Amino acid sequence: MSTPPSPLHIVLLEKILRVQPNVKKIYLLLRAADAKSASQRLQNEILGKDLFTILKEKWGADLNSLISKKIVLVPGDISYDDDLGVKDSNLREEIWSQLDVVVNLAATTNFDERYDVALGINTMGAKHVLCFAKKCVKLKVLVHVSTAYVSGERAGLILETSYGRGDTLNGVSGLDIDEEKKLVDQKLNELQAEGATTEEIKGAMKEMGIERAKVYGWPNTYVFTKAMGEMLVGDLKENLSVVIIRPTIVTSTLKEPFPGWVEGIRTIDSLAVGYGKGRLTCFLGDITGIVDVIPADMVVNAMIVAMAAHANRPFDDAIYQVGSSVRNPVRYTNLQDFGFHYFTKKPWIGKDGKPVKVGRVKVLSSMANFHGYMAIRYLLLLKGLELANIAFCRYFEKMYTDLNRKIKFVMKLVELYRPYLFFRGVFDDMNTEKLRIAAVENNIETDMFYFDPKAIDWEDYFTNIHIPGVVKYVFR
Repeated sequence: MSTPPSPLHIVLLEKILRVQPNVKKIYLLLRAADAKSASQRLQNEILGKDLFTILKEKWGADLNSLISKKIVLVPGDISYDDDLGVKDSNLREEIWSQLDVVVNLAATTNFDERYDVALGINTMGAKHVLCFAKKCVKLKVLVHVSTAYVSGERAGLILETSYGRGDTLNGVSGLDIDEEKKLVDQKLNELQAEGATTEEIKGAMKEMGIERAKVYGWPNTYVFTKAMGEMLVGDLKENLSVVIIRPTIVTSTLKEPFPGWVEGIRTIDSLAVGYGKGRLTCFLGDITGIVDVIPADMVVNAMIVAMAAHANRPFDDAIYQVGSSVRNPVRYTNLQDFGFHYFTKKPWIGKDGKPVKVGRVKVLSSMANFHGYMAIRYLLLLKGLELANIAFCRYFEKMYTDLNRKIKFVMKLVELYRPYLFFRGVFDDMNTEKLRIAAVENNIETDMFYFDPKAIDWEDYFTNIHIPGVVKYVFR
């Protein structure tokens, strides 16, 4: 598991405990130094969440007994080695002899993560989990959770196809994953030899990730390292049954265990709340563009159904894109309308105790418009401050420095998110649709394991479920 556990980890764990209490054991790998710190993480970062309210109501005082019977905590770290950093040899042997399903949800999702960290978790971690899974004698299937955005900035219909080892998005040859690891180690050694500070090393590693991604056509470190993780899983799986799940932007739960549970901030959530607080004066992006979102419970249901469908079927090429852009698209302009209607009816209360009035935002439909807007609104002021600062013997130094820092921060954020604000692709989900149809034909309880995006009424979902959930759980 990643640090902190992702919403999908928590939703999956809760679902299994709620609907499948007869499961024998769940071996939960948490990044932790020892059993005590793993136990603290389980309580604070997982079971302590509101998501487990329904389970607590159902089991009452017996919940702790259920948890201790079903969950085996495994302190470890997937970026460590093929043993996943599991130090207890008896526990390792037990897992290898008992496990029949492995799910790898561990990831660092920061677009500009340190390259050494992202490569360790998203790429080498995927390889380590696969190698560990191969030692499990009863294993039926490995589920590897990736992201639909491994496709980079591709436009048009993006298919559910695999990436071969060394494939690139821009046709530049020479991508060698082992070499990338060597380059990182070499750079770290150089920085340490130069006596670089912790902050300097962090900055250099972040820059290196973006640079290496762009060499081969990916827009950021996150999707580049996730793509390489997929390559390793596909290349090294041999006769193992493997499922790759590629969700799009995962949002709050649609139905289960209750509507609107969300954790962590996504870009669209920041935009929604920034708008509600009256801080979002303009929107940069294609307002008519499709934003591919999918509720967390639907992704988890697709994962569970795929597990069952591909158990002991090693020769399937199983890649499932789980999203909404083909079957039930929602556009940025719809999100703007939903936000306007929600915050008009239920305005954000400002620090002064007064409701914040929202209006329509100015849309900047190109990077040229954005640069023009920034020049008129901020850069002229910055230039004026710079001149005044010199004239008045650096009297305006702090004001100038603060504004300059804020402008640089905004420019960096815009460059990081630009590929998604002007995204022109839609994600084919033919495999996922076939999986859904097969589930219906095989009498799988589709009311319990629903994942049809056509069933979502986006206006109802955003105004009555998602935005209230974001306000309650993320920005309370």
